[in-house]
Amino acid sequence: MSYRTYQAYGATQLESSNEKTGDFRASSYQNYQGEKLVKRFNAYSYWYLTKVMDSHNIGRGRQSIKVALSAIKANTLVIGIENDVLFPVQEQEFIASHIPGAKYHLVNSTYGHDGFLIETQALTALISTFLKESANKKIIKLIHTA
Repeated sequence: MSYRTYQAYGATQLESSNEKTGDFRASSYQNYQGEKLVKRFNAYSYWYLTKVMDSHNIGRGRQSIKVALSAIKANTLVIGIENDVLFPVQEQEFIASHIPGAKYHLVNSTYGHDGFLIETQALTALISTFLKESANKKIIKLIHTA
């Protein structure tokens, strides 16, 4: 399975010949990514990680997801990646709308879920700005309480 979008595959994995019946660029890409994953992760730890991600529910034992999110007091930045099928934008918007004072930004990307690995320039700018603004708010708060 891939978390890339149709457009991203079309841009990078398009075959040049209609006669081709094997050794496709897209399958070669998938095999390459699979080999990288095998080298980086123990199969059992990866399996366990997917189970934890699938079963996590922040609302469990807290009345609801909305109630749990509304209790968050930390400065929060939520970033959605356009076309992310693993963590859809609607989910990120929901999270941001229920955390008091949360900031939400959408990163435009044709890379789907892989956008969080590829769109580093946009993500760095958003995170840097958020951290600077958060630090400035803390300084101002300290000055006013001193």
